[in-house]
Amino acid sequence: MKRLLLNSVVVMLAAATALSGCSTGNDSNKKENYAANAKTEESAAPSEGPFVLGSKPVEFSFYGNYDWYTMPPWGNDLATGWIKDHLKVNVTPVQSGGDAATKYNMMIASNELPDVMWMERGPDVEKLREADMLVPLDGYLEKYPNLKKWLGEAGINMLRSEDGKLYQFPNWYTSQPNGNAGYVINKKIYTELGSPALETTDDLYSYLKQVKEKYENVVPIEVGLGAQGDGLDVLYSAFGEDYQVKYLGIRGVPKDNVLTSIFTDPVFRESMQYSNKLFREKLMTQDVMSQTADQVKEKVLNGRVAVFAAASPTKYGDPGNAVLKKEDPEAGYFMIWPIHKAGLDKNKIWPGTFNQLGWNVSVITKAAKDPEAIFAFLDWFTGPEGQSVGMWGPPGLYWDGFDADGAPKFTEKYTSDSEGRDKLMATITDFQWAGNTVFVDKSKAKFEMSLPEDKRSWATEQQTKITWKTQSDATAFINLDPQPDSEEGIVWKQLDDLFKEVRAKALMAKSEADVLSILDKAEADAQAMGYSKLQAFMTEKWQENVKKMKGK
Repeated sequence: MKRLLLNSVVVMLAAATALSGCSTGNDSNKKENYAANAKTEESAAPSEGPFVLGSKPVEFSFYGNYDWYTMPPWGNDLATGWIKDHLKVNVTPVQSGGDAATKYNMMIASNELPDVMWMERGPDVEKLREADMLVPLDGYLEKYPNLKKWLGEAGINMLRSEDGKLYQFPNWYTSQPNGNAGYVINKKIYTELGSPALETTDDLYSYLKQVKEKYENVVPIEVGLGAQGDGLDVLYSAFGEDYQVKYLGIRGVPKDNVLTSIFTDPVFRESMQYSNKLFREKLMTQDVMSQTADQVKEKVLNGRVAVFAAASPTKYGDPGNAVLKKEDPEAGYFMIWPIHKAGLDKNKIWPGTFNQLGWNVSVITKAAKDPEAIFAFLDWFTGPEGQSVGMWGPPGLYWDGFDADGAPKFTEKYTSDSEGRDKLMATITDFQWAGNTVFVDKSKAKFEMSLPEDKRSWATEQQTKITWKTQSDATAFINLDPQPDSEEGIVWKQLDDLFKEVRAKALMAKSEADVLSILDKAEADAQAMGYSKLQAFMTEKWQENVKKMKGK
């Protein structure tokens, strides 16, 4: 243990020394750094004409900054093999070895960076930028148009750093709603109970009571894991028009351009009373605080759930639907329009959110010999041909060319060889570094909806009819968290722990009155911690996001 702690300290000191050395090192180091940076900046400057992939070999190293990520060998599968042969692009992996934080710090300390780093947005990217280790990408946007076309100005502005420049190439970004949050319904149980109305929170309560009375071994409503189970977030959305479940994540509710307390918010309070009532009356999962993800999956796949509320219920609903229909063609699952409190507009209820920036980003470091060629590849990769190759393999196999709308034309083999297709897609998932959500989702949906109903993907059909229409844009509320070691960061950690504890207590309270008492005490405790100061900080960050999205 002591050795581990000592190693961590050494790494941290080395990283700090390397970062400070960029601006305060001795004269010889400065000259070397200036010379290296000048050379890199010269190569980073856009050439007169666009770089044409395949005109000459492109070689770069790639590092995924995650403990869990191990990049497979490039060129060993049909998709990257085609890219290597036809576009002359070869990528060399740099692995984290299961300890990304240490690897990241050591690379900075030694100033031996890979050409491309794939990582989360936020502090780690800014650490590299502040050390002058990243290549700005602005000069490439007009010459290579895919990112600008598919992400749009607002998304690009949100990715810009404090100096106004763009350093990050996003992954699975979007300019339209996506996501799967909502309610999955057990078709057989619903039919046997007479297919009653399931629109309001009152309808849902009555339905769950019927399920409990008639089906002894069925969970009336499954909400996931613990008091932070995402099913509770979905239920929260039912009690407020134009409310976002993201408010729960940022522990605050916007009112008049200011973030206010989640504990005093009437929508949160009413939703917790409702969830508490379901729990007390055994209409909700009773082992919610102790069950595992595998136990939830087992219940859904075996039809022992009447209603499944979650951030992505299709994850288990899709295979569960297939399992149940195989045993009984009249069984299975379907999704419903989100539940709403009586009197609210059902079209202003949002059980899930999306953000335009998607998941993570790639950055090009100043170690790269030809950053423009790398950007040209990433821009191709995020465009129609690159996405089609990266999702479904080389042209001519499962897709071949594009239709008038720009969607890939899937071949007969796409459906006749679904096993081979799925196997290939699984092998190339770890190379999807520049995912274009809109292109992929629209392509899949268009093809699936052209098939006979019994041949369609269950998940895609639910997304097209329900979930993509009922997710709200939470882009303005991303990246609000303070630095962990700041005064606000310390308050955030305390508040986060308090929220989780309080939500669990409120869920299992003895009465609805007790729920309110618990939340009242939580408000007093939060304010004593410095909640108002934290919210002032997060409000400022939120308003900065709003301005960025407007290009200001």
